[in-house]
Amino acid sequence: MKKVVAVALLAVLTSGCATQTGLIQPTQNTTPEYTKSQTFFIGGIGQEQTVNAAEVCGGVQNVAKVQTVQEAKDIALGLVTFGIYTPRTAKVFCR
Repeated sequence: MKKVVAVALLAVLTSGCATQTGLIQPTQNTTPEYTKSQTFFIGGIGQEQTVNAAEVCGGVQNVAKVQTVQEAKDIALGLVTFGIYTPRTAKVFCR
């Protein structure tokens, strides 16, 4: 029983929400033009994914904000796979 509690406590302590936002221009737009789940393994150590925000928004001058979010579904998938599969969601906001 103690092992189960210890594993559950460890899972709760090592999980959490994370958001990285790059604000390029002020915007009132709260709906992203692009949203896609990106695949990472083992916490994304040494891995990278790219999104061409200028292409999504029709030019670099139209990019307002880029964001990487670890949503609830991403956290749940990470917990179910014991941290082997750890997706994140990328969002691009245009002016």
